[in-house]
Amino acid sequence: MYCSYYESPIGKIKIEADEDSITGVYFCDECSESSENRAIIECKKQLKEYFDRKRKDFDLNIKFLKGTEFQLSVWKALSEIPYGEKVSYKYIAEKINNPKAVRAVGGANNKNPIAIIVPCHRVIGANGKMVGYAEGIDKKEFLLRLEEDNK
Repeated sequence: MYCSYYESPIGKIKIEADEDSITGVYFCDECSESSENRAIIECKKQLKEYFDRKRKDFDLNIKFLKGTEFQLSVWKALSEIPYGEKVSYKYIAEKINNPKAVRAVGGANNKNPIAIIVPCHRVIGANGKMVGYAEGIDKKEFLLRLEEDNK
């Protein structure tokens, strides 16, 4: 396993990878030892392009190391939300053919191990309000504003 850090405009991001896939992207406060491979170097490059408003879609191999079948279906649905768009938790629940699972979608969204690349920040409350983001509402608002300004 490899691990490195990227200094984004909204804080440090920890990037984890196996031999050829990104397995984790998290905001963090502290850094420990760092080791990079091609997957991490490419992820850093694409994150920089994203924050510089030069990239709208990530082209990375990603791998979820753990997650229930339900969580995996939610994360797959998140990956299909277009750049600059916002959808509700209810929309995701309906998309995965489980319309009563709105709260569970929120729980799976909160456990997304590959932030930004699997765009859980694009999910908002049905009333259009900023609700729930494991990394903090301020980061969610920043990411949504960055995308909205660059549509």
